[in-house]
Amino acid sequence: MASIFTKIVNGEIPCHRVAETDHCLAFLDINPVVPGHVLCIPKQEVDYIFDLPDDLFVELHLFARRVARGLKQVCPCIKIGQAVVGIDVPHVHIHLMPLNKPGDLNFGHHVEMSQEELAALAARIAKAVEQQN
Repeated sequence: MASIFTKIVNGEIPCHRVAETDHCLAFLDINPVVPGHVLCIPKQEVDYIFDLPDDLFVELHLFARRVARGLKQVCPCIKIGQAVVGIDVPHVHIHLMPLNKPGDLNFGHHVEMSQEELAALAARIAKAVEQQN
């Protein structure tokens, strides 16, 4: 069965898209830990990040770096944190989160954001990411 992320890639489930290439997709997490919490995924469904083919592994990380640079322009923070957990969804994903203190990278805490707030933030991040080219 396809993962929820594959369904997003295939357009079966909507997302708040912030960047896309032929092989990668970035979108806002619908249950964000902090405002600006982005997920970067390969479009190819692979469960474990270290099972990715070398070229896709590198491409995904370069893509995440470009997204992080745009994200930092939109969400003022000290740094953009990165986490790869890989337990909750069997599809490789890199979490990018604006961080101002170590506790900001706490998956036990979430912020409430409306669909309108997510859409507006996604548009601002997408514009900033486009400028990274």
